[in-house]
Amino acid sequence: MNRSARTNDRYSAARKGGSTDRGARFRPQGSNRSGGGRRPAAPQGEFALPVTITPALPPVENFGDLDMPAPILELLTSLGMNEPFPIQAATLPNSLAGRDVLGRGRTGSGKTLAFGLALLVRTAGRRAESKKPLALVLVPTRELAQQVTDALTPYAKALKLRMATVVGGMSIGRQAGALRSGAEVVVATPGRLKDLIERRDCRLDQVAITVLDEADQMADMGFMPQVTELLDQVRPEGQRMLFSATLDRNVDLLVRRYLHDPVVHSVDPSAGAVTTMEHHVLHVQGADKYATTTEIAARDGRVIMFLDTKHAVDQLTKHLLQSGVRAAALHGGKSQPQRTRTLAQFKTGAVSVLVATNVAARGIHVDNLDLVVNVDPPTDHKDYLHRGGRTARAGESGSVVTLVLPNQRREMSRLMMAAGITPTITQVRSGEAELSRITGAQAPSGIPVGPATAPADQPRRGQAPFRGRGTARGQEGRAGTSRRAGESRELAEARKAARVRRAA
Repeated sequence: MNRSARTNDRYSAARKGGSTDRGARFRPQGSNRSGGGRRPAAPQGEFALPVTITPALPPVENFGDLDMPAPILELLTSLGMNEPFPIQAATLPNSLAGRDVLGRGRTGSGKTLAFGLALLVRTAGRRAESKKPLALVLVPTRELAQQVTDALTPYAKALKLRMATVVGGMSIGRQAGALRSGAEVVVATPGRLKDLIERRDCRLDQVAITVLDEADQMADMGFMPQVTELLDQVRPEGQRMLFSATLDRNVDLLVRRYLHDPVVHSVDPSAGAVTTMEHHVLHVQGADKYATTTEIAARDGRVIMFLDTKHAVDQLTKHLLQSGVRAAALHGGKSQPQRTRTLAQFKTGAVSVLVATNVAARGIHVDNLDLVVNVDPPTDHKDYLHRGGRTARAGESGSVVTLVLPNQRREMSRLMMAAGITPTITQVRSGEAELSRITGAQAPSGIPVGPATAPADQPRRGQAPFRGRGTARGQEGRAGTSRRAGESRELAEARKAARVRRAA
């Protein structure tokens, strides 16, 4: 009990310390990242995996070898899914038998069906009372909750099971109504579920199967006290499954306290969870970073670009739209309908560049996404692995590119070492063939697109596009120059060339 209290205090303190602004990192002359803006370092390293006392059942080669209802097998066959992914093949025989499971596999490896099929099959045939779900999936973010719901809904319908998604940013009254009507399976973020329980709109004492998806991120985000409080309310003799792409000592408390004689399956060590992609570190100069970023964004094909703060995301998005790049912003300051619409536009290709904070680092699956760019280098190796995991999913290939300023090189080297990755390091400048070879970068059209923005060569007074907080906003714009504040000479020349082409 004392151990739990100490752990909870540690995670609460980490959450309080993680809200400082790191947007100043985006200055033309690189920022000092060693100051108070960094979140406290989380415990690193592997914990000793629990020992399985009862031997695990052997893996299967085909879904047909599993004891699952005919509607599920027929649906899998109709979707062309005959052979399970390794993590599914290893864990499903045991999870279907009711065993607790600790599973780790690279992002995109099929973890959702690994726990989801067992959860649905073992819940089938039962009917939930009002406000009393029978199975629970806890996830850290709204996006992951929606992805899990979307992935499991066809199978739930085949088994006539009702699902409810419980997340912040959406109508709590509507979610309470779904629970009152009865839902066998609830997919939830910890905070909103806790709110509904406090409103007496939900009780967990009938939950017999509980899944923690991406538990390490819930710990990193400071949700550990809420997670343990929720787990203490489900049926103590029930089945628990914990799945993640990375497992480290952050989730040791959950494993030791809540998993009993678990089957342990690890497809990849946590430090090498992203292994099917190319990793590039591009050394850039501060004055050229904006132009380099814009040219990468203007490539043919979709790309996700990660930055640290909501402010920096919004500024870059405006800059790209004014430069002729179809971009959209995704961060925690957007409403859930906005976030859902933005993701849908990105998946269909209506938007070619998704500019995001770490809210998009997990729970987003986009087919055929071959490039992720860390405009702001991540602060720890797990963030790097999960950002990069948006590409090279389900066995496909992809590239992760990180833009690194001179004063960030040493810290980036340490991060890559912690991630177990040896990247290709290249010095680049905007407009160079090497940048195009690695990323497909090209000059933007310079023709503004998307929502109404200020004319391309006349930024709003005092507004400096693509600049983080803490910088001298508007210094160059107020001087009357036709270039935007923070924009490089190369990009200004590219704009001029675009105007000449349009005039011709």
